[in-house]
Amino acid sequence: MRRDWDDRARENARFYVNTERQDWTDEQFVASGEQTVAEEVLTDMGNICQGKDPKQMRVLEIGCGAGRVTRALAGLFGEVYAVDISGEMVERARLFLRDRPNAQAFQNNGTDLSVLNPHAADGSFDFAFSTIVFQHIPSRAVIETYVREVARFLRPGALFKFQVQGYVEADGIAYESTPDDTWIGVTFSDDQAVELAERTGFEPRHRHGANEQYFWLWFFKR
Repeated sequence: MRRDWDDRARENARFYVNTERQDWTDEQFVASGEQTVAEEVLTDMGNICQGKDPKQMRVLEIGCGAGRVTRALAGLFGEVYAVDISGEMVERARLFLRDRPNAQAFQNNGTDLSVLNPHAADGSFDFAFSTIVFQHIPSRAVIETYVREVARFLRPGALFKFQVQGYVEADGIAYESTPDDTWIGVTFSDDQAVELAERTGFEPRHRHGANEQYFWLWFFKR
């Protein structure tokens, strides 16, 4: 995964982060991230903030890419810590976030979130978010490890809102990616999403988009 996403970052990082266009300007890229946050975060502040002041919240983003959404999150929340497996993407994210001192991007190892251990204690995050990331991961085991690690860093009751690939073929059989496919990842059925939550210490309180490409999950830490 690291090799593929480093290559994509060198070729055209912003396109592979958001394939709506090939030639993103800074202004368009900023607006795109703000639109995502407007649609998926600002419309859901009750579940996300749970009465807390956003400016007093510490947020974790999984799969930050070139910092598109990270920047918008940093305009809303007090602290944002973002990780990505690609060092090339993280370099671009850090440049994109250079005027956002409350946002930090780290390259993680693809198996856990130990890169955050020197910077944040277990249970110290108030919200975690990930969009258009797990759809590219070809392994349920890797995704489960990420989810379990997010649970480690979230405080009890906090929300992890994220997407998985939910597409199933017409015969009801879930699409299975090949182990080396890092563009179209493994799918989750609704039952598999619920089982994932139960194994990793979350309550799967809401779900939207089962059987679709963008299957949103609201996992609340038990």
